[in-house]
Amino acid sequence: MGLNILLDNLVAALSRLPGIGRRTAERMAYMLVEDQRGLKRLLANALLEADEGIVCCERCGAITMASENPCRICTGHREEAQVLCVVEASSDILKIESSGGFKGRYHALMGRLSPIQGVGAADLRVESLLERLQPEGITEVLLALGTDVESEATAHYLAELLEPRGIRLSRMASGLPSGSAIEYTDAATLAKAIEGRRSFS
Repeated sequence: MGLNILLDNLVAALSRLPGIGRRTAERMAYMLVEDQRGLKRLLANALLEADEGIVCCERCGAITMASENPCRICTGHREEAQVLCVVEASSDILKIESSGGFKGRYHALMGRLSPIQGVGAADLRVESLLERLQPEGITEVLLALGTDVESEATAHYLAELLEPRGIRLSRMASGLPSGSAIEYTDAATLAKAIEGRRSFS
């Protein structure tokens, strides 16, 4: 395998990371190749360890150790275990947990509806969400999704599925800027938005 192919493969892999374009990926690749401090090996080892030891919880989608699956949130005591907080991504669970404002359980959809990007309901963890409701005694679903167009469409789609089942639907209170995502919201704002959640309509 030639040098150009090896470099191209490295650049292509790096450019698949969110927010990393081709030029940034090239700079990162050259920096790694020129590195004399062992960063390549450190990064490679960290990636291998993460690949083997970190997974998404089979039940809620939270990031957890492979040896703790289902995760501690799913298996541990929760004061409001009958309330299920639905989020778009695993990172949203970490963000909301760090706010200390929610005491229920979680469910990450692993995305949101986006016809333009070819993401439909079948691409999200909707079926597993519906399967959890009755066995876990869920009485309320908190839709903690973003406020952009795709997230709003996802929230309305879920509402159509959940309302006939007699589940109380709520959403985050005001405080989340229009068009924003959970991951960019500070912990204090999240805690207040959860505490003041309102019925979804």
